Parts: sequence; structure tokens; C-alpha cells
Amino acid sequence: MDEAPPPEFPRDPLTGLMDRDAAQARLAEWLAAGAQVHAILIGLRRFDAVNLAYGAATGDAALAATAGRLNHFAADELPPGWLLARSGGGMFLLLSNAPCSREAWQLLAGQLLDRLSRPIATPGGTMRLSPRAALLRGLTDESADSILDRLAQTLAGLVAQPGKRIAWADGEAIRAGRSAAQLEADLLKALDTGEIEVLFQPQYTCADDRLIGAEALARWNHPTLGRIGAGGLFAIAERTDHVPQLSRHIARLAMSAAARWPGDVRLSLNVTPNDLAASDFVAAFEALLGETGFPAWRLTLEITEQVLLADVTTAGAAFDKLARRGIRFALDDFGAGFCNFRYLKLLPLDYLKLDRSMIDGVAADPRDLAVLRAIVAMARALDLQVIAEGVESEAQRLLVSAEGCKFYQGFLRSPPLAADHFRKAAAA
Repeated sequence: MDEAPPPEFPRDPLTGLMDRDAAQARLAEWLAAGAQVHAILIGLRRFDAVNLAYGAATGDAALAATAGRLNHFAADELPPGWLLARSGGGMFLLLSNAPCSREAWQLLAGQLLDRLSRPIATPGGTMRLSPRAALLRGLTDESADSILDRLAQTLAGLVAQPGKRIAWADGEAIRAGRSAAQLEADLLKALDTGEIEVLFQPQYTCADDRLIGAEALARWNHPTLGRIGAGGLFAIAERTDHVPQLSRHIARLAMSAAARWPGDVRLSLNVTPNDLAASDFVAAFEALLGETGFPAWRLTLEITEQVLLADVTTAGAAFDKLARRGIRFALDDFGAGFCNFRYLKLLPLDYLKLDRSMIDGVAADPRDLAVLRAIVAMARALDLQVIAEGVESEAQRLLVSAEGCKFYQGFLRSPPLAADHFRKAAAA
């Protein structure tokens, strides 16, 4: 994460995020440098009721989980040039100084709220939060105080409206851009015009920092809206019922590129619930292996608990068939939610991939370190290798290596790379 706050910045003790005053200071620096700032202020509607109904400990757990999801989303979907802060109570502030159209910023906000609305497992029970978002594009010569005030006023009005999730702080309607129907049509065209790009997030061995593979990440380089991340891309595909088609397009691009990689460098692909629901899921992957010439033994499919919720038995049967071809499997985002340990028993897993929220505080918080040690010990007992995601400092790398993690990925060594750049790195 290129824009992570330096250690001297005050952090919120509950979530570990930058606090509001520090965020305001950084925002002022950006504005003084002439940056175009985009902002989202997120509020959890009626969050006080959560504390009353479940207790303060459960409320704190929900806030910590929300912070983790926000951090994960920003790292996945935003280019470098962002920061995240807790703004008090059930409010969070996301700022970016990277170029972005108004339409794309609203699309990102919608995807972020969808992610925050997913169930959260806490000690007091499973709950759903109701997030709202005030959006803003900073005006020329506007102060940090003005930006934060306009966001707060807009969010206060929005939280009182039960049927509305997003509002712009300037009160303007979104400018003419691309309607939902147009975006859906654009996506179908993009599959044939080369607008869908696959980047590769390098993965390394913890022990000796050797590059051993990469996770494929999709981006849509829209001709008018600019870059749209994987979350927005798949949301549009889901509305048109084209997720399997999009997933296979991405897999084909990734496997074709990876077939040119040297030696035993591995490729990891993400599996969505829609992919798994397709009746030809296994046959489609087998066909792609034949079409691209990529060896099955160098392919890892990454699955999340969300993928498995619908039917773990069907998933297990499909994975068993692919495992017999040599494909390996990783349980992704481990630690981000409330994992059903039954999955570890029923599925032919090879790796546990730790969510970046498990790594954020591991070098400073003894409790985070204790949890990491417990997970690694469990993985070792189950003959699973552990991949640490979101490693952003040398201290984190040294620690996860010492604790038994086998591999890692994160901005410590490299951001996601274009296909040609990754191939050169793999060949070096």
C-alpha cells in the first residue's frame, strides 16, 4: 500500500487506521500540492443500536471487521494514492489523489457498500450493517476543513433517509456518463476489443525472497471512464449474467500469458460463486488447459468462503476432479470472516491464504501474533502451506517467515505488474 501512513501518524486504537486529525493533515498536504482529491465518508446507519442490542464488545468487533474490509477493498480496487481513516463512531473516511472520473468513483462507492453490507461474524452473533456513503470531488482551492464539513453534512442528511445509500456532497446529479445498460453493453464489447487487462501480483518465498508465481487480477480499461477494478467489473458482469464468460476470458488471458513464463512459476486464479454454479465448470477449465497449453500442475485456484456457502458438497466434487489433473487449491481471505472449519476437512486444499487484515498488526500486536501462530500450527497439522497476503514491510516479511508462512505477496516487493513486465521479472 503505497500511501500507508508513516508510523509517526496517530492511529485509532480500535481499528489501527489513521485517525481523523492525521487524515485531515494529509488531505491538506495533498490540496496544497494541487492534487485533485476524491473522498468517500462512510457512516453505519443506526450503529448505536448495535451497541445497545449486542454490547460494546460486539460493536467494537463490528467496527474492526468493517475497517478490515475497507482496507482490503482499497488495496484491491484503488491505484496508489489513497488513505483510509476512522472518522469517529461508526464513520470512516476514504481519500484518493489518483485521477478518477465521477462515474467511476460512484461505481467504486457502490461496490464498497456492497462489501460492507455482507454479514459480519462477531462474538455476540452474526449481524448486517447498513452503510451509507457521501461522495465528493474536491473543488479548486478548497480547504481540507471545507471538504470534511461538506461530507459530514451530506452524510448526516443521507443517514436519515432509509432508502438511499449514496449522495454527492455538492448536491449535483451525476453528470451524463454511462447508464447501467450502456455499461453492460460496453462490457460485452470489451471482451472482444482488448479492454480487459490482466495484471499479475507477484508471489515470493518467505525464506529467500524468490519469485515463485503470481495471482491474476482483472482490470477494465474503459475508453471513457478509465480504469475499473475487479469489483466493479464483476458487478456489471453479474447484472448481465455474464460472470462465467468474463471469468473464462480472464482465465484464458492469464493462462496464455503464463504459458510463456519460465520454469515452474505458478499462476493463481480466483473462482467466483457464479463460476462454480456453472454446470460445465470442470469441463471449461480442462478445455482452457488444452487451449492455452498451460500445465495443470502450475495452476492454483483460489476460493473464498463466499464461494463455498451455496453448496460445499458440489464444490468438493468439482475440485476433486480438477485436483486429479494436478491443479492445486487455496482457501483465500482466511481470517477475514467466520471460517467454517468443515471446509478444511472436505476440500482438497493445498494452501491457506491469510487475509491482509491478519498481517496488518502482526509485527506490533501480541494478540495478532498469537492468532497467526495458531493458524500456522493448524495449517501444519493439516499439511497445508500458508501464504501471507498484504505484506508491506520487511518486519512483516521476517516475522511471517519466522512463524512458518511459506509464501507471501504484497507491495513490499511489487505492486501488480502488466504481463510483459511480470514475464521479464520471472525470467530475471
